[in-house]
Amino acid sequence: MTSQTPLIAHLVYRFGIGGLENGVVNLINNMPNDKYRHAIICATDYNSDFVKRIKRDDVEIYALNKKPGNDFSAQYRLWKLLRQIRPDIVHTRNFGTIEYTVPAMLAGVRYRVHGEHGRDLLDIDGSNRKYRLLRRFYSVFINHFVAMSQDLQQWLINDVGIKANKIHQLYNGVDSSRFTKNVDTNLAESIGLTPKTQVVGTVGRLQGEKDQQTLIEAFKLLTQNSAMQGQDIRLLLVGDGPEESRLKALVETLSLQAKVVFLGARNDIPQIMALFHLFVLPSLGEGISNTILEAMASGLPVIATRVGGNQELVLEGETGRLVPAGESGQMAQAMLDYLLEPETMLSHGESGRQRVRDVFSLEAMVARYTAFYDSLFKQKITAAEPAGDNNL
Repeated sequence: MTSQTPLIAHLVYRFGIGGLENGVVNLINNMPNDKYRHAIICATDYNSDFVKRIKRDDVEIYALNKKPGNDFSAQYRLWKLLRQIRPDIVHTRNFGTIEYTVPAMLAGVRYRVHGEHGRDLLDIDGSNRKYRLLRRFYSVFINHFVAMSQDLQQWLINDVGIKANKIHQLYNGVDSSRFTKNVDTNLAESIGLTPKTQVVGTVGRLQGEKDQQTLIEAFKLLTQNSAMQGQDIRLLLVGDGPEESRLKALVETLSLQAKVVFLGARNDIPQIMALFHLFVLPSLGEGISNTILEAMASGLPVIATRVGGNQELVLEGETGRLVPAGESGQMAQAMLDYLLEPETMLSHGESGRQRVRDVFSLEAMVARYTAFYDSLFKQKITAAEPAGDNNL
């Protein structure tokens, strides 16, 4: 690899623990070293422990230390940084970074890509008119959009008004070899599980749009069902976040302290998922959920809400069940149906694992992104050229 190898600057709001960040790490670690160089730029800051997951030793990570609200000094710092490192591609991700396509253009970055990975609680259904207009405004400075799901692709076309030929739909993928059903008995015992414990689990940051509240309420209904009386059953919640104290208070209110376990943020997700019998994702909105893919790779049946890209991952009645968002009753019934039919759990779990291998493998994701980045150097620029020359 030489200095002539194209450099991709991946620009994220914060490089913390999450599906978006995990996807960036997987891409960097598995793309051929002689194909592209990589840098990570964080609008705010980054999690030092998560950065350690990057295996390549040539990846620089930068923090702009953006202040809350409008901080135009951060845009100036980005402009200076891009002038210094001179990436060939800047790939911004999600709405929180779309404004940085302007300093990228002014810094002379020829290829400016913006990825839409999903929506947050402030615009969970994508209907916010202000945000739509801002996306259309910034689209002038963007050569290509990348949508994580077909749902996001159609939303960008039909609701935001982005031209279809400017959008590329690229699925994420996971390394299925990391996920097995081999249970670590010591880990299980440390959490208070026995071989007879039936485990329902979820993985995700504890924040509003992930809606773990509905899952906890559904789990309460599950434990009250007569078929579950006397059963050893647990709900494991993996992740941390601003909703943690409120969710713990809810667990106490529902008298579920003995059955609900908060595991916090973990670095051993494959081992944790091996403890699950059933995976549930209760979120109010999703792009393409890495945790669903990881659960499927673990051979788990998945219950997910019928939102966003979840419907592209979970095949109803084949790899899992889809339920309405915010509906604890139907979520509880879906959990009960699975727990009463262990053979169905096993068959749906195996079907999900095979689906990951066939469609959502890590190798397929890397190949899709590599082909996309390669195509940029073969296409005519479709957005505004950088203002002025590179010697400003």
